[in-house]
Amino acid sequence: MVHDHRAVQDGSARAAIFGISDGLVSNVALILGVAAASLDGSAVLIAGVSGLLAGAASMAAGEYVSMKAQNELIERELRIERESLANNPALEVRELSAIYRKRGLDKDQARDLAEAVHKDPEVALEVHAREELGVDPDDIGDPIGAAVSSFIAFGIGAILPLIPWFIGEGDSAMVASVIIGLVAAALVGITLARFTERSPFKTALRQVSWAAGACAITFVIGSILGTTV
Repeated sequence: MVHDHRAVQDGSARAAIFGISDGLVSNVALILGVAAASLDGSAVLIAGVSGLLAGAASMAAGEYVSMKAQNELIERELRIERESLANNPALEVRELSAIYRKRGLDKDQARDLAEAVHKDPEVALEVHAREELGVDPDDIGDPIGAAVSSFIAFGIGAILPLIPWFIGEGDSAMVASVIIGLVAAALVGITLARFTERSPFKTALRQVSWAAGACAITFVIGSILGTTV
């Protein structure tokens, strides 16, 4: 039976999922912390919007720098491998043959297969990159795509619990933020479970638990600060 695999190396999907989850949890926690200290709607809005913009920019920058550094490291290793293939082909054949022998081929089969691979320099580079580095040289990830995905996803996650404060304030807005935050966290968990083919209930429960824990901590701290400042 033929089956397709999802692209898991470019980082955009990971950045999007992580971004929306982080934006949701961090901003609902921030909103509740400020609301617990002061139910003034304008203060909560300022804090929430500031948290959205600062968090989204920080996430995007972090994703870009991280993936760019990873790609540069991969490119360096590929350059070293390419030079070794050109200058020490016999050594590279022995290395690949040894890898195939560890996979279960006998000595002659491993040697023949390694020599066949090395007839084409580009094929040899791709095979060595996969076998030795664990990467696909044609699919090393897009730093800009990951940064944009992260920025947008964080913004979406962060604005959801802020919606009630655009149309109301006080306890009702705070309760609405909590409900939106927990429901959205559950939906993120269910969506993630569909990609990973894991239990939707367990994954959703994990997301909700983290969100609820962050909200509870910041609410308690905000309440303490609100009564002592």
